[in-house]
Amino acid sequence: MFFEDYDVLRRAAEVHRHTRKWAQKFIRPGMKVMDICNEIEATNRRLIEASGLDAGIAFPTGASLNHCAAHWTPNIGDDTVLGKDDVMKIDYGSHVRGIMTDCAFTVAFNPTYENLLKAVKEATDTGIRHSGVDARLGEIGEAIQETMESYEVEIKGKTYRVKAIENLCGHTIRPYCIHAGKSVPIVKRDIPDKMEEGEQYAIETFGSTGKGHVWEDVDCSHYMRKFEIDKKPIRNAQANKLLGVINQNFGSLAFCRKWLEEYYPRHIMPLRMLVD
Repeated sequence: MFFEDYDVLRRAAEVHRHTRKWAQKFIRPGMKVMDICNEIEATNRRLIEASGLDAGIAFPTGASLNHCAAHWTPNIGDDTVLGKDDVMKIDYGSHVRGIMTDCAFTVAFNPTYENLLKAVKEATDTGIRHSGVDARLGEIGEAIQETMESYEVEIKGKTYRVKAIENLCGHTIRPYCIHAGKSVPIVKRDIPDKMEEGEQYAIETFGSTGKGHVWEDVDCSHYMRKFEIDKKPIRNAQANKLLGVINQNFGSLAFCRKWLEEYYPRHIMPLRMLVD
């Protein structure tokens, strides 16, 4: 990043902050998760003064529930309702000229989970405090894990130690590229890489009362054209047409199926072909 990029990033961050403040006021049990995501995205677009690829939403709004750790947003037709005992991770971003924020917060209405939320927030703050030029990524992960796993949560009379999810991590960000190469672990790792001047990082921490490891599910809602990839021949006319829609409206930014619905309602088979 260059010096002139920081004001642009501050603008995106302010939009993110105001959107979060509004979301924390209106999210309540009994709401459809789809409605929650749509309201967050509408607020985000309005405040950032969305303008094609010059400014807008950085990636789909994550609304991952309970055992789902990240990267889930409802697809068209999903009627999932937020329950009073649910733990929901809201993850979204704003961007100006591709310079983006990537930030999340957790929503829970049952006080049982207060220590879980506190553990993750403290771990994130620890990661930020240990970040800086020449900071070693592995040492940041070790500090995050030490903070996270010092907490316990009691659920229905059983005590669980909060565990850092070992195969989720933070990452570098570049313009129009949300995952830009370097990863910031949230557990102790022997990684010699250091943070360098001019880099932008998302410090992301994930705490669980489970085994501390995630697996990919079959249900996919987030898609993204790879930032750097050799051009492949696409022989299907519908898939080619859909790729043109993606290039024009999203470029290398992440998108979701419900966004595609606005531009290309019959997108499911062409999208599958592009993935293949």
